Amino acid sequence: MTLPQGNHGRSGERFADVQLLRYQLKGFADLTLRQKLYVYYLSEAALSGRDITTDQFGRYNLRIRKMLEALYVAYAGRCDDEEFQALTLYLKRVWFSNGIYHHYGCEKFVPDFSENYLKALLNDIDPALLPLREGESVDDLCAELFPVIFKPDLLSKRVNKADGEDLVATSACNYYEGVTQAEVEEFYGAMKNDGDDCQPSYGLNSKVVKENGVLKELQWTADGMYGAAIRRIVFWLEKAKTVAENQQQEKVLNLLITYYKTGDLRIFDEYSIEWLKETEGQIDFINGFIEVYGDPLGLKASWEALVEYKDLEATRRTQIISQNAQWFEVHSPVDERFKKKKVTGVTASAVCAAMLGGDEYPSTAIGINLPNADWIRAVHGSKSVTISNITDAYHENAAKNGMREEFIADEETRQMIARYDAVCDHLHTDLHECLGHGSGQLLPGVSPDALKAHNSTIEEARADLFALYYIADPKLVELGLLPDAEAYRASYYTYLLNGLMTQLVRIKPGHQLEEAHMRNRALIAHWVYDHARGAVVLEQENGKTYLKIHDYRAVRALFAALLAEIQRIKSEGDYDAARRLVEQYGVSVDSRLHAEILERYQQLDISPYKGFLNPWLKPVADAQGNITDIEIDYSETFVEQMLRYSRDYGFL
Repeated sequence: MTLPQGNHGRSGERFADVQLLRYQLKGFADLTLRQKLYVYYLSEAALSGRDITTDQFGRYNLRIRKMLEALYVAYAGRCDDEEFQALTLYLKRVWFSNGIYHHYGCEKFVPDFSENYLKALLNDIDPALLPLREGESVDDLCAELFPVIFKPDLLSKRVNKADGEDLVATSACNYYEGVTQAEVEEFYGAMKNDGDDCQPSYGLNSKVVKENGVLKELQWTADGMYGAAIRRIVFWLEKAKTVAENQQQEKVLNLLITYYKTGDLRIFDEYSIEWLKETEGQIDFINGFIEVYGDPLGLKASWEALVEYKDLEATRRTQIISQNAQWFEVHSPVDERFKKKKVTGVTASAVCAAMLGGDEYPSTAIGINLPNADWIRAVHGSKSVTISNITDAYHENAAKNGMREEFIADEETRQMIARYDAVCDHLHTDLHECLGHGSGQLLPGVSPDALKAHNSTIEEARADLFALYYIADPKLVELGLLPDAEAYRASYYTYLLNGLMTQLVRIKPGHQLEEAHMRNRALIAHWVYDHARGAVVLEQENGKTYLKIHDYRAVRALFAALLAEIQRIKSEGDYDAARRLVEQYGVSVDSRLHAEILERYQQLDISPYKGFLNPWLKPVADAQGNITDIEIDYSETFVEQMLRYSRDYGFL
């Protein structure tokens, strides 16, 4: 079979529930050669950790991917039967999700090819091409991997957050082995010192296993677990040091390299603080074990990478917001006890992504706020980015997909959203990342992990509510960030429509909400709807459900009330209240409404999930081998990119 090759424009191939897009490196040609080299070396480091993320998302992922890739390369030119097409689709989904679990829903993929078919292909291929261990046969490989692939109830969910279950024992992510949730919580609870206000994020960079009845950590370091990939990351970070824009960037890189070599989380905190201070250079990066959404306990971080350079024109917007951070904190509708008395170190930029890696690829965020450690935010501040070229690609793709016409009943609201949606969307992301995550404070003695499995959902809700409350404030018109006092309505309508209805296109019938961002949006939207008293309604017209907002100011007051409660929960570490909110408003799905939305969405023939192909950065050298430029190639297809990455960056 010959696979679809996609096209070489902004939109690419579609498969399963995914559409691939391309982002453009606008302004890259204006960088100096030294800056281009800095981007290139950081990009190579960003790609070198790909296998780490895949292995973190399930301990059989890498072997399954390598096995399927060997079959695809061997048979693609001479197999055109339906089962091979099904195997190819399964492989594409594995590539896109960094493993055998859906990148958003976390459920295991169901193969549409049979065990017998897969076994026949494996028996007909040169065993030297397969990921066999020393002394292992094809039968041994099948015995290990086939149950994982074909048994639906075995390791069925990458991240399980079902209330009342052992979240460690029932999650297939590769952060724990042979241990229970209670054991892990006791293990890390014993490490914490209540008198230390600057504790590191224990557990962030390790796997927990049990040996001879005793729990221990396998650290992810240059000489530990994932060492081969981490050493290659370090190699490229060392190269990047030679072309850094300033001494602070060199200092940041040196600390990151030391952290990768030692695994010392206090060095990681030192690196994070110095990274915050670097604001003069045009180029920046994220590289490491950062976000904890993939761990049901919110302790272990997936490996991710992003290389970026400032979008100088769009950065004006984010700088205005960060310069007024103290005003926003003072005027927040939360209890005075939970406000920061002095907001420090809030920096924000709009950037262009130059390379996505690890957990940021192929699906990526549109905005990022770091560091995650609450004590660093409180003392040293935070750095936020809005990724403008990613957002541009999303908006371009969504402009004519038919969603507004299908799910918004009246022309007046559609016109309002067409006029204001883009500016509001950018601004909501800026407020969420620049100020929302950096606002508020924990009360003395409250652990950052007090909300346990619900921490990510509550934190995202807090940042979203901060953005939703302030996007309607006259201050934003005064600052020139919104064109007029009515623009915010577009943000309110699209947010509530998504939380109540349209995000359900991503959920399979009979499933509940699992992912933290989806739970957060549902929690906010359903809480507001439940308390709206007619300000927000769902009405039936011609057999279809539509959202109507009759009082936008009342909605803002509800956002303020919920923000105050969410901040209280966060600041006081009120686990029981967090659990009640999430379970009541952020988990369940109305089956009747869900079925209707899926039927309407199916008629539009669009994909609910988007991901991105990276540009291929190619060094151009002179006769002496000196790099004279970095060429950007956008022509690579998804299959070509995935196979090249496996070949050139397959270090584990």
